[in-house]
Amino acid sequence: MALQIPHHAAQIRKGTQKIQKPEKKSDGKKAESGRILITVTVLGSAGPIRFVVREDELVAAVMGTTLKTYAREGRRPVLGSDLNSFVLYHAFDGSNALSPMEPIGSFGSRNFLLCKKQGLLTGDGSATPAREIGKKGTCSWKAWLNRSLTLISSQ
Repeated sequence: MALQIPHHAAQIRKGTQKIQKPEKKSDGKKAESGRILITVTVLGSAGPIRFVVREDELVAAVMGTTLKTYAREGRRPVLGSDLNSFVLYHAFDGSNALSPMEPIGSFGSRNFLLCKKQGLLTGDGSATPAREIGKKGTCSWKAWLNRSLTLISSQ
Protein backbone atom coordinates (compact mmCIF):
# COMPACT_ATOMS: atom_id res chain seq x y z
CA MET A 1 0.00 0.00 0.00
CA ALA A 2 1.56 3.26 -1.13
CA LEU A 3 1.30 6.46 0.82
CA GLN A 4 -0.40 9.15 -1.18
CA ILE A 5 0.26 12.83 -0.53
CA PRO A 6 -2.61 15.20 -1.25
CA HIS A 7 -1.96 17.66 -4.09
CA HIS A 8 -2.23 20.78 -1.87
CA ALA A 9 0.36 19.35 0.60
CA ALA A 10 2.92 18.92 -2.18
CA GLN A 11 2.72 22.65 -2.92
CA ILE A 12 3.51 23.56 0.68
CA ARG A 13 6.84 21.75 0.64
CA LYS A 14 9.93 23.93 0.45
CA GLY A 15 10.75 25.13 -3.03
CA THR A 16 7.58 24.01 -4.75
CA GLN A 17 5.47 27.06 -4.08
CA LYS A 18 5.45 29.69 -6.80
CA ILE A 19 6.29 33.22 -5.77
CA GLN A 20 4.17 35.80 -7.49
CA LYS A 21 5.77 39.10 -8.50
CA PRO A 22 3.91 42.20 -7.39
CA GLU A 23 1.76 43.67 -10.10
CA LYS A 24 2.61 47.06 -11.55
CA LYS A 25 0.43 49.93 -10.47
CA SER A 26 -1.75 51.36 -13.18
CA ASP A 27 -2.94 54.42 -11.25
CA GLY A 28 -0.46 56.75 -13.00
CA LYS A 29 2.30 56.50 -10.38
CA LYS A 30 5.83 55.92 -11.58
CA ALA A 31 6.93 52.30 -11.23
CA GLU A 32 9.80 51.65 -8.82
CA SER A 33 13.15 51.64 -10.61
CA GLY A 34 15.48 48.70 -10.54
CA ARG A 35 18.43 48.24 -8.26
CA ILE A 36 22.00 47.75 -9.41
CA LEU A 37 25.22 46.67 -7.74
CA ILE A 38 27.95 49.26 -8.30
CA THR A 39 31.66 49.22 -7.54
CA VAL A 40 33.38 52.46 -6.54
CA THR A 41 37.16 52.52 -6.32
CA VAL A 42 38.50 55.34 -4.18
CA LEU A 43 41.80 56.63 -5.52
CA GLY A 44 44.52 55.74 -3.01
CA SER A 45 42.46 53.14 -1.15
CA ALA A 46 43.29 49.45 -0.83
CA GLY A 47 40.19 48.09 -2.53
CA PRO A 48 36.81 48.94 -4.05
CA ILE A 49 33.56 49.59 -2.23
CA ARG A 50 30.49 47.70 -3.45
CA PHE A 51 26.87 48.48 -2.64
CA VAL A 52 23.39 48.37 -4.16
CA VAL A 53 21.66 51.56 -5.32
CA ARG A 54 18.50 52.42 -7.21
CA GLU A 55 19.04 53.26 -10.88
CA ASP A 56 17.41 56.67 -10.41
CA GLU A 57 19.69 57.64 -7.49
CA LEU A 58 21.74 60.79 -8.14
CA VAL A 59 25.51 60.72 -8.52
CA ALA A 60 25.82 63.05 -5.50
CA ALA A 61 23.96 60.53 -3.31
CA VAL A 62 26.23 57.72 -4.53
CA MET A 63 29.29 59.82 -3.67
CA GLY A 64 27.86 60.47 -0.19
CA THR A 65 27.16 56.77 0.39
CA THR A 66 30.68 55.92 -0.76
CA LEU A 67 32.28 58.42 1.64
CA LYS A 68 30.12 57.21 4.55
CA THR A 69 30.96 53.58 3.86
CA TYR A 70 34.66 54.42 3.46
CA ALA A 71 34.70 56.19 6.84
CA ARG A 72 32.62 53.49 8.58
CA GLU A 73 35.07 50.81 7.45
CA GLY A 74 37.97 52.86 8.85
CA ARG A 75 39.87 52.98 5.58
CA ARG A 76 43.01 55.02 5.02
CA PRO A 77 43.76 57.73 4.00
CA VAL A 78 41.05 59.68 5.79
CA LEU A 79 39.08 61.59 3.15
CA GLY A 80 36.47 63.68 4.96
CA SER A 81 32.82 64.03 4.03
CA ASP A 82 32.61 67.19 1.89
CA LEU A 83 31.02 66.14 -1.40
CA ASN A 84 32.19 69.33 -3.12
CA SER A 85 35.83 68.23 -2.87
CA PHE A 86 35.29 64.94 -4.78
CA VAL A 87 34.58 63.93 -8.37
CA LEU A 88 33.13 60.66 -9.68
CA TYR A 89 34.35 59.19 -13.00
CA HIS A 90 33.60 56.12 -15.08
CA ALA A 91 36.23 53.52 -14.16
CA PHE A 92 37.16 52.83 -17.77
CA ASP A 93 36.80 56.36 -19.17
CA GLY A 94 38.20 58.84 -16.67
CA SER A 95 38.22 61.78 -19.06
CA ASN A 96 34.99 63.49 -17.98
CA ALA A 97 33.61 63.86 -14.46
CA LEU A 98 30.01 62.80 -13.95
CA SER A 99 27.43 65.46 -13.19
CA PRO A 100 26.24 65.25 -9.54
CA MET A 101 22.61 65.78 -10.58
CA GLU A 102 22.43 62.91 -13.10
CA PRO A 103 20.91 59.54 -12.17
CA ILE A 104 23.60 56.87 -11.72
CA GLY A 105 21.75 54.38 -13.92
CA SER A 106 21.79 56.68 -16.96
CA PHE A 107 25.50 56.10 -17.61
CA GLY A 108 25.23 52.39 -18.37
CA SER A 109 28.23 51.60 -16.21
CA ARG A 110 28.57 49.74 -12.92
CA ASN A 111 32.21 50.65 -12.15
CA PHE A 112 33.25 54.09 -10.97
CA LEU A 113 36.29 55.93 -9.64
CA LEU A 114 36.06 58.49 -6.83
CA CYS A 115 38.85 61.08 -6.79
CA LYS A 116 39.60 64.09 -4.66
CA LYS A 117 39.56 67.32 -6.67
CA GLN A 118 43.01 68.69 -7.41
CA GLY A 119 43.58 72.30 -6.43
CA LEU A 120 46.39 74.64 -5.55
CA LEU A 121 46.40 77.38 -2.95
CA THR A 122 46.78 80.91 -4.29
CA GLY A 123 48.26 83.90 -2.47
CA ASP A 124 44.96 84.79 -0.76
CA GLY A 125 44.54 81.26 0.65
CA SER A 126 41.71 80.17 -1.64
CA ALA A 127 41.95 76.98 -3.65
CA THR A 128 42.13 77.27 -7.42
CA PRO A 129 41.12 74.25 -9.48
CA ALA A 130 44.05 72.60 -11.21
CA ARG A 131 42.34 72.82 -14.61
CA GLU A 132 42.55 76.62 -14.50
CA ILE A 133 46.26 76.67 -13.76
CA GLY A 134 47.48 74.29 -16.45
CA LYS A 135 49.55 71.15 -16.53
CA LYS A 136 52.84 72.64 -15.32
CA GLY A 137 51.36 74.00 -12.08
CA THR A 138 49.71 70.78 -10.94
CA CYS A 139 51.00 67.74 -9.14
CA SER A 140 49.01 65.11 -11.00
CA TRP A 141 49.01 61.37 -10.67
CA LYS A 142 51.08 61.12 -13.86
CA ALA A 143 53.87 63.15 -12.30
CA TRP A 144 53.71 61.02 -9.16
CA LEU A 145 53.92 57.85 -11.24
CA ASN A 146 56.89 59.17 -13.22
CA ARG A 147 58.74 60.08 -10.01
CA SER A 148 57.99 56.65 -8.50
CA LEU A 149 59.23 54.83 -11.59
CA THR A 150 62.38 56.96 -11.65
CA LEU A 151 63.10 56.07 -8.03
CA ILE A 152 62.55 52.37 -8.69
CA SER A 153 64.74 52.30 -11.79
CA SER A 154 67.59 54.18 -10.07
CA GLN A 155 67.88 51.57 -7.28
